Amino acid sequence: MTYCLLLLSVVAVTAAVPVPRALTRTKWPEREPAVALWVWQCLVATVLLCCLTALALGAAAVFGTVRAQLFAPAPPAVTAAYDLSHASPWTTVLTVLLACGAAWTTAVLGRELVEARRRRARARAHLRDRAPDLPAGLPEGRGPLLVLEEEYPDAWWMPGSPPQLIVTTGALQRLTDHQLDAVLTHERGHARARHDWLLHLSAALAAGFPRIPLFAHFCEQTHRLVELSADDTASRRCGHLTTALALIELNQHRGVLSCSSSHRLLGERVDRLLEPPPRLGRRHRALTTAAASLVPLVPLLITFAPGLTALP
Repeated sequence: MTYCLLLLSVVAVTAAVPVPRALTRTKWPEREPAVALWVWQCLVATVLLCCLTALALGAAAVFGTVRAQLFAPAPPAVTAAYDLSHASPWTTVLTVLLACGAAWTTAVLGRELVEARRRRARARAHLRDRAPDLPAGLPEGRGPLLVLEEEYPDAWWMPGSPPQLIVTTGALQRLTDHQLDAVLTHERGHARARHDWLLHLSAALAAGFPRIPLFAHFCEQTHRLVELSADDTASRRCGHLTTALALIELNQHRGVLSCSSSHRLLGERVDRLLEPPPRLGRRHRALTTAAASLVPLVPLLITFAPGLTALP
Protein backbone atom coordinates (compact mmCIF):
# COMPACT_ATOMS: atom_id res chain seq x y z
CA MET A 1 0.00 0.00 0.00
CA THR A 2 2.89 2.35 0.75
CA TYR A 3 4.27 1.87 -2.75
CA CYS A 4 0.84 2.59 -4.25
CA LEU A 5 0.60 5.88 -2.37
CA LEU A 6 4.12 6.85 -3.42
CA LEU A 7 3.44 6.04 -7.08
CA LEU A 8 0.15 7.91 -7.01
CA SER A 9 1.88 10.93 -5.49
CA VAL A 10 4.59 10.86 -8.18
CA VAL A 11 2.03 10.62 -10.98
CA ALA A 12 -0.08 13.44 -9.50
CA VAL A 13 2.90 15.77 -9.05
CA THR A 14 4.18 15.00 -12.55
CA ALA A 15 0.80 15.71 -14.13
CA ALA A 16 0.27 18.84 -12.03
CA VAL A 17 3.63 20.62 -12.40
CA PRO A 18 6.06 19.79 -15.25
CA VAL A 19 3.63 18.43 -17.84
CA PRO A 20 1.31 21.51 -18.00
CA ARG A 21 4.30 23.84 -18.09
CA ALA A 22 5.75 21.91 -21.01
CA LEU A 23 2.36 21.82 -22.76
CA THR A 24 2.00 25.60 -22.63
CA ARG A 25 5.32 25.97 -24.49
CA THR A 26 4.26 23.82 -27.44
CA LYS A 27 2.69 25.18 -30.63
CA TRP A 28 0.44 22.33 -31.70
CA PRO A 29 -2.53 23.27 -29.40
CA GLU A 30 -3.06 26.35 -31.58
CA ARG A 31 -3.43 24.07 -34.60
CA GLU A 32 -5.70 21.55 -32.85
CA PRO A 33 -7.56 23.36 -30.05
CA ALA A 34 -10.22 20.65 -29.69
CA VAL A 35 -7.56 17.97 -29.17
CA ALA A 36 -5.68 20.26 -26.78
CA LEU A 37 -8.82 20.77 -24.71
CA TRP A 38 -9.17 17.00 -24.42
CA VAL A 39 -5.51 16.67 -23.33
CA TRP A 40 -6.00 19.28 -20.59
CA GLN A 41 -9.14 17.51 -19.38
CA CYS A 42 -7.28 14.19 -19.23
CA LEU A 43 -4.48 15.77 -17.17
CA VAL A 44 -6.99 17.22 -14.71
CA ALA A 45 -8.80 13.88 -14.51
CA THR A 46 -5.48 12.13 -13.83
CA VAL A 47 -4.64 14.39 -10.88
CA LEU A 48 -8.14 14.14 -9.43
CA LEU A 49 -8.15 10.33 -9.78
CA CYS A 50 -4.73 10.10 -8.14
CA CYS A 51 -5.99 12.10 -5.17
CA LEU A 52 -9.26 10.18 -4.96
CA THR A 53 -7.70 6.72 -5.11
CA ALA A 54 -4.95 7.72 -2.66
CA LEU A 55 -7.62 9.03 -0.30
CA ALA A 56 -9.52 5.74 -0.54
CA LEU A 57 -6.42 3.66 0.20
CA GLY A 58 -5.31 5.94 3.01
CA ALA A 59 -8.74 5.99 4.62
CA ALA A 60 -8.89 2.17 4.39
CA ALA A 61 -5.53 1.93 6.18
CA VAL A 62 -6.40 4.45 8.90
CA PHE A 63 -10.04 3.56 9.58
CA GLY A 64 -11.08 -0.05 10.04
CA THR A 65 -14.71 0.75 9.20
CA VAL A 66 -13.72 2.16 5.83
CA ARG A 67 -11.49 -0.85 5.18
CA ALA A 68 -14.30 -3.26 5.98
CA GLN A 69 -16.71 -1.48 3.66
CA LEU A 70 -14.23 -0.92 0.84
CA PHE A 71 -12.90 -4.48 0.75
CA ALA A 72 -16.09 -6.28 1.79
CA PRO A 73 -16.63 -8.10 -1.53
CA ALA A 74 -12.91 -8.88 -1.98
CA PRO A 75 -11.34 -12.20 -0.97
CA PRO A 76 -8.91 -12.18 1.99
CA ALA A 77 -5.89 -12.53 -0.32
CA VAL A 78 -6.70 -9.20 -1.95
CA THR A 79 -7.01 -7.42 1.40
CA ALA A 80 -3.71 -8.93 2.53
CA ALA A 81 -1.99 -7.79 -0.66
CA TYR A 82 -2.62 -4.15 0.23
CA ASP A 83 -1.13 -4.55 3.72
CA LEU A 84 -3.72 -2.36 5.41
CA SER A 85 -3.32 -3.82 8.89
CA HIS A 86 -1.37 -0.80 10.14
CA ALA A 87 -0.98 2.77 8.98
CA SER A 88 2.24 4.76 9.30
CA PRO A 89 2.09 8.35 10.62
CA TRP A 90 2.77 9.83 7.18
CA THR A 91 -0.14 7.82 5.77
CA THR A 92 -2.42 9.35 8.37
CA VAL A 93 -1.17 12.86 7.60
CA LEU A 94 -1.56 12.30 3.85
CA THR A 95 -5.09 10.97 4.32
CA VAL A 96 -6.10 13.99 6.38
CA LEU A 97 -4.63 16.37 3.79
CA LEU A 98 -6.39 14.58 0.94
CA ALA A 99 -9.68 14.60 2.83
CA CYS A 100 -9.37 18.35 3.38
CA GLY A 101 -8.49 18.80 -0.29
CA ALA A 102 -11.50 16.76 -1.36
CA ALA A 103 -13.80 18.80 0.87
CA TRP A 104 -12.33 22.06 -0.42
CA THR A 105 -12.65 20.92 -4.05
CA THR A 106 -16.29 20.01 -3.51
CA ALA A 107 -16.89 23.39 -1.89
CA VAL A 108 -15.30 25.45 -4.67
CA LEU A 109 -17.08 23.46 -7.38
CA GLY A 110 -20.40 23.89 -5.60
CA ARG A 111 -19.76 27.60 -5.11
CA GLU A 112 -18.93 28.02 -8.80
CA LEU A 113 -22.13 26.25 -9.85
CA VAL A 114 -24.25 28.35 -7.50
CA GLU A 115 -22.61 31.60 -8.65
CA ALA A 116 -22.97 30.58 -12.30
CA ARG A 117 -26.66 29.90 -11.80
CA ARG A 118 -27.11 33.29 -10.14
CA ARG A 119 -25.25 35.09 -12.92
CA ARG A 120 -27.30 33.25 -15.53
CA ALA A 121 -30.56 34.14 -13.77
CA ARG A 122 -29.56 37.82 -13.61
CA ALA A 123 -28.53 37.78 -17.28
CA ARG A 124 -31.81 36.18 -18.34
CA ALA A 125 -33.79 38.70 -16.30
CA HIS A 126 -31.85 41.51 -17.97
CA LEU A 127 -32.57 40.00 -21.38
CA ARG A 128 -36.27 39.75 -20.62
CA ASP A 129 -36.29 43.46 -19.81
CA ARG A 130 -34.44 44.36 -23.01
CA ALA A 131 -36.22 41.93 -25.33
CA PRO A 132 -38.89 43.47 -27.55
CA ASP A 133 -42.50 42.78 -26.66
CA LEU A 134 -44.15 40.12 -28.77
CA PRO A 135 -47.41 40.87 -30.55
CA ALA A 136 -50.58 39.66 -28.94
CA GLY A 137 -51.46 36.10 -29.76
CA LEU A 138 -47.86 34.84 -30.05
CA PRO A 139 -46.49 32.43 -27.43
CA GLU A 140 -44.65 34.05 -24.54
CA GLY A 141 -41.65 31.68 -24.60
CA ARG A 142 -38.56 32.94 -26.41
CA GLY A 143 -37.11 30.91 -29.24
CA PRO A 144 -33.53 29.73 -29.66
CA LEU A 145 -32.59 33.07 -31.29
CA LEU A 146 -33.30 36.41 -29.63
CA VAL A 147 -32.78 39.75 -31.40
CA LEU A 148 -32.10 42.80 -29.24
CA GLU A 149 -32.33 46.45 -30.21
CA GLU A 150 -28.74 47.62 -29.85
CA GLU A 151 -26.58 50.02 -31.86
CA TYR A 152 -23.35 48.10 -31.35
CA PRO A 153 -22.92 44.78 -33.15
CA ASP A 154 -22.75 41.83 -30.79
CA ALA A 155 -23.71 38.18 -30.56
CA TRP A 156 -23.30 35.70 -27.76
CA TRP A 157 -24.54 32.40 -26.44
CA MET A 158 -26.55 32.12 -23.24
CA PRO A 159 -26.17 28.63 -21.74
CA GLY A 160 -29.11 27.10 -19.99
CA SER A 161 -32.04 24.86 -20.67
CA PRO A 162 -32.53 25.44 -23.51
CA PRO A 163 -29.48 27.44 -24.65
CA GLN A 164 -30.22 30.67 -26.46
CA LEU A 165 -28.41 32.69 -29.09
CA ILE A 166 -28.61 36.47 -28.77
CA VAL A 167 -27.78 38.84 -31.62
CA THR A 168 -28.19 42.62 -31.74
CA THR A 169 -29.72 44.65 -34.53
CA GLY A 170 -26.33 46.34 -34.96
CA ALA A 171 -24.86 42.98 -35.93
CA LEU A 172 -27.70 42.31 -38.35
CA GLN A 173 -27.09 45.65 -40.03
CA ARG A 174 -23.30 45.45 -40.21
CA LEU A 175 -22.70 41.77 -41.04
CA THR A 176 -23.41 40.16 -44.36
CA ASP A 177 -25.50 36.99 -44.50
CA HIS A 178 -22.39 34.78 -44.72
CA GLN A 179 -20.68 36.64 -41.90
CA LEU A 180 -23.77 36.35 -39.71
CA ASP A 181 -23.89 32.63 -40.46
CA ALA A 182 -20.26 32.36 -39.35
CA VAL A 183 -20.97 34.18 -36.08
CA LEU A 184 -23.99 32.03 -35.29
CA THR A 185 -22.08 28.86 -36.17
CA HIS A 186 -19.30 29.96 -33.82
CA GLU A 187 -21.77 30.38 -30.96
CA ARG A 188 -23.50 27.08 -31.77
CA GLY A 189 -20.08 25.44 -31.58
CA HIS A 190 -19.82 26.61 -27.97
CA ALA A 191 -23.27 25.23 -27.24
CA ARG A 192 -22.72 21.81 -28.84
CA ALA A 193 -19.36 21.28 -27.12
CA ARG A 194 -20.74 22.39 -23.74
CA HIS A 195 -17.87 24.81 -23.27
CA ASP A 196 -19.68 26.46 -20.37
CA TRP A 197 -19.05 23.40 -18.19
CA LEU A 198 -15.34 23.46 -19.03
CA LEU A 199 -15.15 27.15 -18.17
CA HIS A 200 -16.90 26.62 -14.83
CA LEU A 201 -14.66 23.68 -13.92
CA SER A 202 -11.44 25.46 -14.85
CA ALA A 203 -12.45 28.65 -13.03
CA ALA A 204 -13.40 26.76 -9.87
CA LEU A 205 -10.16 24.73 -9.74
CA ALA A 206 -8.02 27.80 -10.45
CA ALA A 207 -9.78 29.77 -7.72
CA GLY A 208 -9.54 26.94 -5.21
CA PHE A 209 -5.93 25.96 -5.95
CA PRO A 210 -4.24 29.01 -7.51
CA ARG A 211 -0.69 27.80 -6.77
CA ILE A 212 -1.00 24.49 -8.59
CA PRO A 213 0.33 25.05 -12.14
CA LEU A 214 -2.04 22.56 -13.76
CA PHE A 215 -5.20 24.28 -12.57
CA ALA A 216 -3.89 27.79 -13.25
CA HIS A 217 -2.83 26.88 -16.81
CA PHE A 218 -6.02 24.87 -17.34
CA CYS A 219 -8.14 27.95 -16.63
CA GLU A 220 -6.02 30.21 -18.82
CA GLN A 221 -5.81 27.79 -21.73
CA THR A 222 -9.47 26.80 -21.60
CA HIS A 223 -10.63 30.40 -22.12
CA ARG A 224 -8.33 30.61 -25.15
CA LEU A 225 -8.86 27.17 -26.66
CA VAL A 226 -12.67 27.20 -26.55
CA GLU A 227 -12.65 30.32 -28.72
CA LEU A 228 -10.16 28.81 -31.17
CA SER A 229 -12.19 25.62 -31.34
CA ALA A 230 -15.41 27.54 -32.04
CA ASP A 231 -13.54 29.56 -34.71
CA ASP A 232 -12.56 26.28 -36.38
CA THR A 233 -16.19 25.15 -36.33
CA ALA A 234 -17.28 28.37 -38.04
CA SER A 235 -14.41 28.39 -40.57
CA ARG A 236 -15.11 24.80 -41.66
CA ARG A 237 -18.67 25.81 -42.55
CA CYS A 238 -18.24 29.37 -43.77
CA GLY A 239 -14.56 29.70 -44.65
CA HIS A 240 -11.58 31.26 -42.86
CA LEU A 241 -11.81 34.67 -44.54
CA THR A 242 -15.55 35.07 -43.89
CA THR A 243 -15.10 34.12 -40.24
CA ALA A 244 -12.18 36.53 -39.82
CA LEU A 245 -14.11 39.41 -41.40
CA ALA A 246 -17.12 38.66 -39.22
CA LEU A 247 -14.90 38.68 -36.14
CA ILE A 248 -13.42 42.05 -37.14
CA GLU A 249 -16.79 43.63 -37.89
CA LEU A 250 -18.27 42.31 -34.68
CA ASN A 251 -15.46 43.58 -32.45
CA GLN A 252 -14.17 46.63 -34.31
CA HIS A 253 -15.66 49.04 -31.78
CA ARG A 254 -13.83 47.13 -29.01
CA GLY A 255 -10.41 47.61 -30.60
CA VAL A 256 -9.96 44.11 -31.95
CA LEU A 257 -6.67 45.04 -33.61
CA SER A 258 -5.25 46.93 -30.64
CA CYS A 259 -2.24 45.74 -28.66
CA SER A 260 -3.89 45.88 -25.25
CA SER A 261 -3.77 42.64 -23.28
CA SER A 262 -7.56 42.46 -22.97
CA HIS A 263 -7.95 42.38 -26.76
CA ARG A 264 -4.82 40.41 -27.60
CA LEU A 265 -6.75 37.17 -27.98
CA LEU A 266 -9.05 38.77 -30.56
CA GLY A 267 -6.05 39.84 -32.62
CA GLU A 268 -4.53 36.36 -32.37
CA ARG A 269 -7.79 34.80 -33.53
CA VAL A 270 -7.97 37.12 -36.54
CA ASP A 271 -4.35 36.40 -37.49
CA ARG A 272 -4.94 32.69 -37.11
CA LEU A 273 -7.98 32.80 -39.38
CA LEU A 274 -6.26 34.91 -42.03
CA GLU A 275 -3.19 32.64 -41.99
CA PRO A 276 -4.44 29.22 -40.87
CA PRO A 277 -1.66 27.16 -39.22
CA PRO A 278 -0.93 23.69 -40.67
CA ARG A 279 -3.19 21.09 -39.12
CA LEU A 280 -2.06 17.80 -37.68
CA GLY A 281 -2.73 14.74 -39.76
CA ARG A 282 -5.70 12.54 -38.98
CA ARG A 283 -3.42 9.79 -37.67
CA HIS A 284 -1.55 12.20 -35.39
CA ARG A 285 -4.82 13.58 -34.01
CA ALA A 286 -6.10 10.07 -33.34
CA LEU A 287 -2.84 9.00 -31.65
CA THR A 288 -2.74 12.14 -29.49
CA THR A 289 -6.35 11.69 -28.42
CA ALA A 290 -5.87 7.99 -27.68
CA ALA A 291 -2.66 8.60 -25.71
CA ALA A 292 -4.32 11.34 -23.64
CA SER A 293 -7.31 9.08 -22.95
CA LEU A 294 -5.01 6.39 -21.53
CA VAL A 295 -3.31 8.73 -19.04
CA PRO A 296 -6.23 8.78 -16.52
CA LEU A 297 -6.06 4.98 -16.45
CA VAL A 298 -2.59 5.12 -14.84
CA PRO A 299 -3.82 5.88 -11.28
CA LEU A 300 -6.47 3.20 -11.62
CA LEU A 301 -3.88 0.63 -12.70
CA ILE A 302 -1.62 1.59 -9.79
CA THR A 303 -4.49 1.29 -7.34
CA PHE A 304 -5.83 -2.06 -8.55
CA ALA A 305 -2.48 -3.69 -9.36
CA PRO A 306 -1.90 -5.29 -5.91
CA GLY A 307 -5.42 -6.73 -5.83
CA LEU A 308 -5.21 -8.07 -9.37
CA THR A 309 -1.87 -9.79 -8.73
CA ALA A 310 -3.28 -11.41 -5.58
CA LEU A 311 -6.15 -13.06 -7.44
CA PRO A 312 -5.64 -16.75 -8.29
